[in-house]
Amino acid sequence: MTESPFFDLLEAREPALREAALMQALPGHVRHAQAQTSAFAESLAGVDASRISSRAALAGLPVVRKGELLERQKASRAQQPGLDPFGGFSAIGWRGLLRGSGARRVFQSPGAIYEPEGLAGDYWRMARAIYAAGFRAGDLAHCSFSYHLTPAGAMMEGGAHAVGCTTFAGGVGNTELQLQAIADLRPQGYIGTPSFLKIAVEKAAETGIDISSLGRAMVGGEAFPPSLRDWLLARGIAAYQSYATADAGLIAYETPARQGLVLDEAVILEIVRPGTGLPLPEGEVGEVVVTVLNPDYPLIRFGTGDLSAVLPGPCPSGRSNTRIRGWLGRADQTTKVRGMFVHPSQVAELLRRHPEAGRGRLVIAGEMANDRMTLKVEAAATAEGLAAALASSLRDITKLRGEVELVATGSLPNDGKVIEDARRYE
Repeated sequence: MTESPFFDLLEAREPALREAALMQALPGHVRHAQAQTSAFAESLAGVDASRISSRAALAGLPVVRKGELLERQKASRAQQPGLDPFGGFSAIGWRGLLRGSGARRVFQSPGAIYEPEGLAGDYWRMARAIYAAGFRAGDLAHCSFSYHLTPAGAMMEGGAHAVGCTTFAGGVGNTELQLQAIADLRPQGYIGTPSFLKIAVEKAAETGIDISSLGRAMVGGEAFPPSLRDWLLARGIAAYQSYATADAGLIAYETPARQGLVLDEAVILEIVRPGTGLPLPEGEVGEVVVTVLNPDYPLIRFGTGDLSAVLPGPCPSGRSNTRIRGWLGRADQTTKVRGMFVHPSQVAELLRRHPEAGRGRLVIAGEMANDRMTLKVEAAATAEGLAAALASSLRDITKLRGEVELVATGSLPNDGKVIEDARRYE
């Protein structure tokens, strides 16, 4: 029997059938969000859900951006501790919450933003991306995403299990131990950030550890430039990227055609003008806004803060869903460093901890897989010990290491920017 190139037949259905199915499901999704979440009951008060059955109608609803998600969660926790840590956006929870059941796990992303995981198999719908990257039932997948606090490890493991893979929970760090596990267990593929895969391949070559069993990879959490893709391919690893968030799950994924990323089947995509909710024409770069048909966490018009654009025409792989160009940067100053989000609010919190510090700017520089984070802070020349204290706070707040550079008062640009992404994407 010939192996299917698709995870399921939904990937190859007629685009008109898909669009009709999504628009048919949309009114019920809006109605459910209004009834089961206090956030959407408030923001969509007076909206007739039955009329939200087209993209034009959807575009009339407000965009919920990550910053609002964070602020509503903080406000909810401050007003009624323990009652609703999700800011009114979740339809599930556990005993003691407004929604007293339905959550399998809860995670914390930097910020801190909390995300629920429901009981559905492959809750974040990662199986399509993993299958498209070449993983098949019976494979052993070495997963090097984090398994604690943040959801990435669970996201990927759920998808790998849905494909039929066995997983090794490598987690992050401990490069030597992970390389030894690869040499001992001989997994067929790797799932994790592209930067750690590069580090692992280089370390294996340096130490003589045999990791030649790795023939495929599904990478995410960071930009994946063609230069690194080709570097890995030259070393026998065909790596494909996915685009997902802890809030929305899988949004789009790369296929063997390597011509953009194909949307997941449960996602309604809009590309909007940054800072607005206005949809842009096909081909124009704007913010990725998604409505995900997930009843447990029914986000409607969720602004990811990421920039992308729709590509014309179908994917040569035979998948018929809309394609996007992939990650083209951030619509706001929030950025990713080594797979972790860094928010402007975190820089503000850091500076608040040190009243002797003036204005600050976090500069992310370097190349892919070699990010360098430098916090530039205006301070008096006599601020003894401030640099070390700031470096400690930087690691405490962002969970990432970085350098600190004290600069003269008034020397930083007066442009309102607190995070500058100066990395080179080839």
